[in-house]
Amino acid sequence: MPIFIYKAKNRAGRRVKGDFDAPNIDLALMALKNKGLTDIKIKPKPKDLFEGTFLEGKVTTRDMVIFSRQFATLINAGVPMLQALQVMCEQTQNNKLRRKLYQVRNEVEAGSSLYMALSKHKDVFDDLYLNMVQAGEAGGVLDEVLLRLAEYIEKAAKLKSRVKGALTYPAVVVTVAIAVVAVILIYVIPTFESMFADMGGALPLPTQLVINLSRFVKAKFMYMVGGVVVAYILFKLIYRTEKGKLFFDQVFLNLPIFGDLLRKVAVAKFSRTLSTMIRSGVPILEALDIVAKTSGNKVVEEGIMKAKSSISGGNTIAEPLDETGVFPSMVIHMISVGESTGSLDTMLEKIADFYDDEVDVAVETLTSLLEPVMIVFLGTVVGGLVVSMYLPIFKMGEVVG
Repeated sequence: MPIFIYKAKNRAGRRVKGDFDAPNIDLALMALKNKGLTDIKIKPKPKDLFEGTFLEGKVTTRDMVIFSRQFATLINAGVPMLQALQVMCEQTQNNKLRRKLYQVRNEVEAGSSLYMALSKHKDVFDDLYLNMVQAGEAGGVLDEVLLRLAEYIEKAAKLKSRVKGALTYPAVVVTVAIAVVAVILIYVIPTFESMFADMGGALPLPTQLVINLSRFVKAKFMYMVGGVVVAYILFKLIYRTEKGKLFFDQVFLNLPIFGDLLRKVAVAKFSRTLSTMIRSGVPILEALDIVAKTSGNKVVEEGIMKAKSSISGGNTIAEPLDETGVFPSMVIHMISVGESTGSLDTMLEKIADFYDDEVDVAVETLTSLLEPVMIVFLGTVVGGLVVSMYLPIFKMGEVVG
């Protein structure tokens, strides 16, 4: 259905503008007049050059949070579904999301359920979102489910941001250190080498080692860069396979310092996602299936799928999770208590809150430990190169003295 943009005056005499979808311009004009608008200027909305391409941009976490909260508020206030969707179409700032919402509105107007309409746009609304909306529609609590979704998305984004911040700092420092050392070895050291050659005599061992390293890096630099690129591509290809992902995810969880952080993140994400879905009325087996797919870690995913099989056979969820080695005994015990008391969603939410705080502490501790380590690392590497180059000069000064 085409979209039209308009400018008009409302009942208060103020100028308003927006966009509106209708089968044709006449029906769009009639609909706007029925809203009490006057002095209407309307025309077809020009098609975005980047519409439907990767240049159109993507729907961000913030866009989804704002949409979910505003849509929930409209539904809670008793605004009819079609009217609420039309309001969201007009208010949404993100072009891609607005285009999707117009399509969703048209589907709902044609008689489709909100879940079915949203499910045609899985590049924006993932399985977790869709299943919770379906449960909310079935239970008549769509507004509550949308608010839970907004809260879940916000907390998941904060968790992801903390981990990114913790991992980005050392990566940036190491990258800068490698770049600085490469520049020194390729461009600076050869200048000293030619100067020392004119001086004659044997060079100190550290200086000779640095010069040899400089020659090697300068001669093999392109091969080294190519090797890094090939290694990265091989890693990505292997990581896409089931066995490769399982192997590397297990390695990541067992890394010193970082492994503990990733483990806490996995527990927090699992607990938050499963708690939100169970509380929203999603059946436990479907919830576990979605949680496994969105876990981001193959070790955790396999453990969750075993837990799903365990529940299907009439057993508990706690034992298979314990076998993964990812979940601490305290978490397993709390899940077991939650199962036996019928309050699994509440218990999982408490676990998620606790491990969110644990991630905060782990990130702060990691950052405070890495800062001095990185400073010492940079000082040692760069300082060692500089001192090695000045050793012959110091030695010559002693001889002259």
